[in-house]
Amino acid sequence: MSAAQMKILVYGAGNMGSLYAALLKKSGHDVSILARGKRLANIRERGIQLEDSVTGTHDTVRVPTVERLGADDNYDLAMVILPKNHISEVLPILASNRQTPSVLFFGNNAAGPGEMIDVLGRERVLLGFPGAAAVAHDGRIRYLITSAQEQPTTIGELDGVPSPRIDAIGDVLKAAGFPVSICSNMDAWLKTHVAEISPTANALYMAGVDGGRLARTRDALVLLLRAIREGYRILSARGIPVTPKSHRIFQWIPEPLLVVIMRRMVESDATSIKLGHAHGARNEMKAIADEFRRLAGTTSISTPAMDRLYQYLDPSAQPVPDGSSEIPIDWSAVWIALGVFAGLVVLSAVL
Repeated sequence: MSAAQMKILVYGAGNMGSLYAALLKKSGHDVSILARGKRLANIRERGIQLEDSVTGTHDTVRVPTVERLGADDNYDLAMVILPKNHISEVLPILASNRQTPSVLFFGNNAAGPGEMIDVLGRERVLLGFPGAAAVAHDGRIRYLITSAQEQPTTIGELDGVPSPRIDAIGDVLKAAGFPVSICSNMDAWLKTHVAEISPTANALYMAGVDGGRLARTRDALVLLLRAIREGYRILSARGIPVTPKSHRIFQWIPEPLLVVIMRRMVESDATSIKLGHAHGARNEMKAIADEFRRLAGTTSISTPAMDRLYQYLDPSAQPVPDGSSEIPIDWSAVWIALGVFAGLVVLSAVL
């Protein structure tokens, strides 16, 4: 596979699929997007309309559309950008097409690639995750491309070994303006991401699907952070490394400091775009939460914070009061750190 000119099908015309299709098309590749119903008609009539959340720049990109993937349709790459709860239903369609050698599943996944491998064959399956956020805004898709330091577009082969095709796909994405990381363990990366994003979404639901209210509601932030740490312990019990390694620092930062950090993150304009996906994705969030809970069930790790947040996936669950702060913060790590510091001071004085 050559990055010079690639024929790509973006399978899914939601906000994220539309963003990637538009920017890949702008970079000069032969891109089509699979869409249906009103979204199909909208793209055909108006193109994909974008708004850069950083610069405020508006752009319209005309991307060819298709209504279905035929058995004989030939693409170099299919990028499947659909909610996790819709992946199973498209696998038979993808399997019936043997002309497309590489299928990149681009999104949340805590269950692993087993089902995809069973249906498509191991050699066709690639895993990845977008390095962007996109929400509908005044008829356009308002987007933010995340930095290489924060979260680049991340892709990889199932065995983690570098390959010409994964390098070519990475080059294509970079040319479209997306920072890219090629990961040697995409399954661990995706499980780590679900361990983080699932509690975050559920805490947002706990706070009434309001980012500002989440920032003010300490109980939701505390449960969010504790649930992430429970998720990390589950991964460790299963021998799955927290990936990327930089995220392991959240296991050691004292809870009071993490609450302050998380509050500031939630209050930022960029985070409001990143959380925007959760507003209309409760079904997907439940699907990945259930996948992770099945993983947790294979361990002996206790998950009280995760379990408490899980109930807010039910749309009928009442949010907690704005500003609720009944859960005591755990200061033990702070006292331990101060004790160690004091001991080092005394020891240096003696020596």
